Amino acid sequence: MKKFLIILISAIIVGVALYITAVYYVTFSEGFRSGELVKVTKKGILFKTWEGEISQGVSESQHFSFSIEKDQERIIDLMKEYQGKFVRLTYKERFATFPWLGDSLYFVIDIERIQDDKEESIEKIEKEKNAFIL
Repeated sequence: MKKFLIILISAIIVGVALYITAVYYVTFSEGFRSGELVKVTKKGILFKTWEGEISQGVSESQHFSFSIEKDQERIIDLMKEYQGKFVRLTYKERFATFPWLGDSLYFVIDIERIQDDKEESIEKIEKEKNAFIL
């Protein structure tokens, strides 16, 4: 009986350790999303996590919610700077998460600013205006 309890407790400890390791390091999928960065917030009661959202269209169903790990300070700073701009996110999806990691299963690992058509049109008009003045 004593040997059985030791084996059972050891199996439970190994199982929990494997689960925690898998949640932290195993990636379910990786991908890219583009859209207008509409929200970046630090929220939570017990665990403060960085959460964000990009709009990929007009309707409410085309919003992509994501989390940012707190050790990704460069990405957090860029998110603050790119608020309201069009961005391309590189993310990894985990099959599970812990409360101290974030609310979403999607974790941003890189961000890149892209120009939308409106910004390109404004720049083109300004260049043409400057060329006309010269």
